[in-house]
Amino acid sequence: MRNWERWWRRRTGAGLVRHVACAVALVAILVGARVAAQESPDDVIGEIRVEGAERIEPATIYSYMTVRAGDPFDPEEIDESLKSLFRTGLFADVVLSREGTILVVSVIENPIINRIAFEGNRRIEDETLEAEVQSRPRVVYTRTRVQNDVARILEVYRRSGRFAASVEPKVIQLEQNRVDLVFEIDEGPLTGIRRISFIGNEAYSDSELRDEVLTAETGFFDFLTSDDNYDPDRLDFDRELLRRFYYREGYADFRVISTVAELTPNREEFFITFTLDEGDRYRFGTVEIVTTLPNLDVEDLRSEVTTEEGDWYNADEVDESITLLTNAVGDLQYAFVDVRPQVTRDRDELTVNVTYEVNEGPRVFVERIDIIGNVRTVDRVIRREIELVEGDPFNSSRLRRSEARIRNLGFFGDVEVNAVPGSAPDRTVIEVEVSERSTGELSIGAGFSTNDGPIGDISLRERNLLGQGQELVISGTLSGSSSQINLSFTEPYLFERDLSGGFDVFRVTNDNQDESSFDETSLGFALRAGYPLADRLRQTVRYLLERREVENVSPFASRFIRDQEGVTVRSLVGHTITYDQLDSRIQPTDGYILTFGNEFAGIGGDVTYLSTTLGGSIYFPLLDEVVLSLGAEAGHIFGIGEDVGINDRFFVGGDNLRGFETAGIGPRDGNSDALGGNTFAVGTVEVEFPLGLPEEFGITGRGFSDFGVLTDVDEESVAGGSPADQIFESNSLRVSVGAGVSWESPFGPVRLDFGFPVLKEDFDETETFRFSFGTRF
Repeated sequence: MRNWERWWRRRTGAGLVRHVACAVALVAILVGARVAAQESPDDVIGEIRVEGAERIEPATIYSYMTVRAGDPFDPEEIDESLKSLFRTGLFADVVLSREGTILVVSVIENPIINRIAFEGNRRIEDETLEAEVQSRPRVVYTRTRVQNDVARILEVYRRSGRFAASVEPKVIQLEQNRVDLVFEIDEGPLTGIRRISFIGNEAYSDSELRDEVLTAETGFFDFLTSDDNYDPDRLDFDRELLRRFYYREGYADFRVISTVAELTPNREEFFITFTLDEGDRYRFGTVEIVTTLPNLDVEDLRSEVTTEEGDWYNADEVDESITLLTNAVGDLQYAFVDVRPQVTRDRDELTVNVTYEVNEGPRVFVERIDIIGNVRTVDRVIRREIELVEGDPFNSSRLRRSEARIRNLGFFGDVEVNAVPGSAPDRTVIEVEVSERSTGELSIGAGFSTNDGPIGDISLRERNLLGQGQELVISGTLSGSSSQINLSFTEPYLFERDLSGGFDVFRVTNDNQDESSFDETSLGFALRAGYPLADRLRQTVRYLLERREVENVSPFASRFIRDQEGVTVRSLVGHTITYDQLDSRIQPTDGYILTFGNEFAGIGGDVTYLSTTLGGSIYFPLLDEVVLSLGAEAGHIFGIGEDVGINDRFFVGGDNLRGFETAGIGPRDGNSDALGGNTFAVGTVEVEFPLGLPEEFGITGRGFSDFGVLTDVDEESVAGGSPADQIFESNSLRVSVGAGVSWESPFGPVRLDFGFPVLKEDFDETETFRFSFGTRF
């Protein structure tokens, strides 16, 4: 029984295998026959033929396709090849068709751009537009690229405030499938600002807030400024200006909710709307100073903090206090200082508590100093004004002073000094970026005197000779009463040390016939040297040698004038000590400056005297762009063994006492000739302020009051003498008031002053109007 079962199983298993194998073979034969039927020669690409190509080789076209000869005619692959050819941008049209076993590729090539031109662009140069467009000569022309170029050109015009501009591209067909591409531009008018409105402002009116933002409504003076043109970037800056204004006024929760610019239908003007949330107004609460620095007494720093408890909160004062604290601690020889304010708001009491944390900052050293933007000025001229060198501990106070020193050179229109991270955490790189401006100066001054008529002077000055920081001046003055020629040269750093040196050569002729009935001619030279005595304290010494001649004395002159006739030689040494705490020498707004000088004549020569002068000025910033300045100067001269000559005495009037003409006050003889004086004192009080015009106009106003006195001559009236030999002298104070305007015009600085004497003597000579103008190159 068991043998039978084993035999049956072997027989049925082998048969099953044979049956399965036969079935598989049959299926393979059927499938192979079907595939062979599908891949018959009529359904396979036998050849690919390119038609219409002129510049592009057929092999290049083949390389872009996804099908090849020998591949089946698969509609999906053929469609992908069509898309691939279009994506190249080389063809205006592509058609794939079948002719039997041939795949025909018919192309129309895009033309090549021969030339690009711009027409109608008067406000923007071709070079600017060429830099914006992507189309180029000898590049394939495509509609997509040209459309993008049109959008770029329109964006350029929008950035310049012309939202009504339109651009129409024109294509001029040329032979050999080339085209000229012309962008026809209608620039349209400037898109102005019809109205700037504010929503949500309760503390300040719309007009007050308009004064705080940079964007301005189009008005009468719109041709002199671009701030009345719509600029999205300027609008973002306006949001920041509003934030600073409200933070300065105590609104610590202020925010700008939205800014909307709506263009009028004619695309010529915008309506600007700021939506504000002013929030509550805060006062300063507690103001504290804490420190972890050893041996630093915070009580010594309290005078540097401008924020006081009970005052309205002012974010600018917090920033100013941080700067003052940093500088003060740095001046105490703490090289690494970090001052951080911890500000907490008490919304119930509406106060802001401020704690200034004075801690040791990270130990950072100067890795290197990079100077950027100086095309003409050599690096060492800038580098020697920087109080830090490579390897020094970084000090923000010295960095700030270095920036001020570079600005005071007057060689650059803008100066930015920043510290950026160096190659390691304890290294910093100081970047000094400057933008050079013209340092050559051709100035022409003019004035008017009731006696002399027009007065003119011309000066040719180069303050940065050959980029070396040297100064050369050639000047001349011509008027109805005088002429002067002067050559001056100054080297600010002799032998690469903080030692200035220079010389002056001059010839001066004064026609004083109307003023003092004589002429005077001086010919001479001077040598100068200056050096620092301490920080901000500097001394200048000089030697002067000149030959002077008083001539052409009127026969009707008083004996005080006739006795001066002849030739004298003056040889003197002098010095001046200057202590300068001004924030800027060019346009000071804060700080003070003091000067003290002596002159001794008698190192040879014909005259011997000692002269002393003392002067100073102080500046106070009252409000934004409003500066109060006080100035005074006094001097005294006395002869040693002889009287002081008329050409060595002091004269007051004109620039140092407006409202009075040059030498307009002081002792006079019976002929009304000015005799000068041995003692003088003058002073001025002046307020400079904006006139409400856009800042870029460069126009400011001022009100002033000048006062002074000139007295003391060695001569005395001749008893019983002629009327000419009488001296009229008064030590009374003279005072004038007036107003003036300054304009930094495109032609140079223009200055006009109107002065009116309110205290004077009958024998004084007055002058109401005085002006000067100049031009620079």
